[in-house]
Amino acid sequence: MKFAVITENDVSPWDDKTGQLYHFPKRYAKLLPSGTKVIYYKGKLKEAKFADQRLAKEPHYFAVAEIGTVNPDPESKKGDLYADIVNYRPFDEAILARKDGDYLEDIPENKRSNYWRDGVREITIAIYYHILGQVPAVDDVAYGFEEDDTQSSYTASMEGGQSYRTVSTYERDPKLRAQAIEFHGRVCKACGFDFGSFYGSYAEGYIEVHHIEPLSMRGGPIKIDPRKDLVPLCSNCHSVVHRKRDQTLSIEKLKEIITQNA
Repeated sequence: MKFAVITENDVSPWDDKTGQLYHFPKRYAKLLPSGTKVIYYKGKLKEAKFADQRLAKEPHYFAVAEIGTVNPDPESKKGDLYADIVNYRPFDEAILARKDGDYLEDIPENKRSNYWRDGVREITIAIYYHILGQVPAVDDVAYGFEEDDTQSSYTASMEGGQSYRTVSTYERDPKLRAQAIEFHGRVCKACGFDFGSFYGSYAEGYIEVHHIEPLSMRGGPIKIDPRKDLVPLCSNCHSVVHRKRDQTLSIEKLKEIITQNA
């Protein structure tokens, strides 16, 4: 899985729609494949007339989303692309690019002079959650959390409230994810895959968390017990259990399939 920051300029040659459509030059194609988790960014305000369309005059982050389908731009002669944006969630307030004098993004030494020229910037999973960790919770629903954040107390919480913007999304409480990982661990419960063991320190601690019963099937906000309702799965197993829209495989059935085909 990839993570990136995507820039939305106040003035653009493309007719983008925030949270719906995003155009980008072909040189960024490898950074924005379908499924990439992205954070929206705006640079410093240059024209006062755009001030009321922004959360801040300073460089800041203002939303989180994912890259959907990526297609060639039929009107481009340079091979530019455009992506459908899914799971768009705007922030209620700007997250400034600098905190206490330091940038939230990790700038490589060899890019100190031109880092901010890139409209699309690949970031690590740690930086992704570091930025989201600056966003305050709204109605007890946070936008992100630190991957290595552990919580000593166990609680059940409400999640899954359906909201309507451009697309329908289902709110997920990151605190429940953290509690599920604390309880179940970071190894896939279906196949035993460990990202850290396979990929090393770069992926240490990464795992996806699966809702045993999809939120979209529950009909509204319900109480989630991270011990019983959530389970850690690797990306492959998580994709397989959701492969068919009308059926979500149980972990037991997935284990059976894995055993039969081993």
